[in-house]
Amino acid sequence: MLDIRQIPVLSDNFIYLVREPASGTVAAVDPAVAEPVLAEAARLGWAITHILNTHHHGDHVGGNLAIKAATGCTIVGPGPDAARIPGIDVHVGDGDTYDLGAERAEVFFVPGHTRGHIAYWFKDSQALFCGDTLFSIGCGRLFEGTPAQMWTSLKRFRDLPPETRVYCAHEYTQSNIRFAVTVEPDNMALRAREAEVANLRAHGKPTVPSTIGMERAANPFMRADEAGVAAAVGLKGHDPVAVFAEVRRRKDSF
Repeated sequence: MLDIRQIPVLSDNFIYLVREPASGTVAAVDPAVAEPVLAEAARLGWAITHILNTHHHGDHVGGNLAIKAATGCTIVGPGPDAARIPGIDVHVGDGDTYDLGAERAEVFFVPGHTRGHIAYWFKDSQALFCGDTLFSIGCGRLFEGTPAQMWTSLKRFRDLPPETRVYCAHEYTQSNIRFAVTVEPDNMALRAREAEVANLRAHGKPTVPSTIGMERAANPFMRADEAGVAAAVGLKGHDPVAVFAEVRRRKDSF
């Protein structure tokens, strides 16, 4: 199993240090900045060998070059977006696999937030690094993609085993819940998550990782094909893409 450490940075970003214990291979996932990552790796006695990037936004790649300069690590990222990934060495795309020591990641192409977004699923460790495509009780804004693309991307995640841990890149859960309960106020799974998250935040604890099972049950963006969600946004009987688009539109102006 991967040893995963969460590093909060900036106002609400998470960077992950991921160590495969058999080989000692260590990856930094979406390093927004370098200094806290290098400091935590030094504290743990871990030598960073890789960076795994999900997409090109500065709060996911801003630390790439400084970490590479300090460690000589290999930077892995989305091939179609290689021109926007600083220092990229290895290009990966949909259906590819990438080995981090003895652990293998399957790469998913999950556009919507950006046109080149990817995610890394470590099946054996039940860990999904999804960047800004999926958040707990939310999803990323559609900066470069379409509602159809994002809905397809979220359905791919929804098909993963329910115990899969969702390591998204931001602490947005509480604000996402405030919106989600306007769509599904009677969703008991959502209300339970609301209480759990309120308790975690009150004690200064992160709400991430979530699980795919939780997101299936409580995340309205993953539930656009549920009749209750469609009805809640005035689109009963409509195509799930249209329902998803309306939920996203409402969140954007919430």
